[in-house]
Amino acid sequence: MNYPSQIGIGYSLVLDCHTSHIVVKFAEILTNIDRCSGKELEKEAKFLKNGDAGMVKMIPTKLMVVEPFAEYSTLGRFAVRDMRQTFVVGVDKKDPTGAKVTQGCPDEGKGNS
Repeated sequence: MNYPSQIGIGYSLVLDCHTSHIVVKFAEILTNIDRCSGKELEKEAKFLKNGDAGMVKMIPTKLMVVEPFAEYSTLGRFAVRDMRQTFVVGVDKKDPTGAKVTQGCPDEGKGNS
């Protein structure tokens, strides 16, 4: 992560995944990971700061389709942007709970613009 401040739970940024550009909210920071060794440093971290790596659960504001990186590497990559700069790059990991549908915006499909 290369962000000027820290990113915590509830922070919203733009996720670019293949042709989608959707605002996502950081719902949960699952782990903070050492960038060199890949070992887990901290579970359920409160925030990630510049130079950190981690696994994060994100909730999109609109419905979107993503593919796990292990199955479709070209469709499983993403970038997170804010202030016209890319701060986070990553890959989509398969949801360990086996979920197929993510929750979108609460008013999705109601015709609101």
